[in-house]
Amino acid sequence: MSVTNYIPADTTPQNSSNGQRPNFSHPVEAAFARILDYYGIEWQYEPRTFPLEWDDQIRILEAFSPDFYLPQQDLYIELTTLRSGLTTKKNRKIRRMQALYPEINIKLFKRREMRDLMVKYGLDQEAEAFAGDAAQHDETQQSTP
Repeated sequence: MSVTNYIPADTTPQNSSNGQRPNFSHPVEAAFARILDYYGIEWQYEPRTFPLEWDDQIRILEAFSPDFYLPQQDLYIELTTLRSGLTTKKNRKIRRMQALYPEINIKLFKRREMRDLMVKYGLDQEAEAFAGDAAQHDETQQSTP
């Protein structure tokens, strides 16, 4: 591990839009925010919800709120800890979002990519959560339709 890539464990992520610590839905989001903070990358946590499907009365039936927005890169980031075979629902939402909002840039970081990123930046304890099914079950229970 390179010292330049080490992020101290006691670093508390701060939402750069208002300086407050958000209530993250999953520990992987807090770890990702710490990486962004360490490198001085401005971010916002779930700042926007994109309607994806409406009924006949134009009531929203389905929507999607990406986990992060990086204003300087004009990029939304969605994180998933689900195993690759179980990410179909998120992939479908992202494809639908791209079809409805082609001007929006979004990137999905999958389970393996997130684990590799955490290991690279010295967040080994957080990466350990990806070794078994625990992360997958946590996200499944917290996900919304």
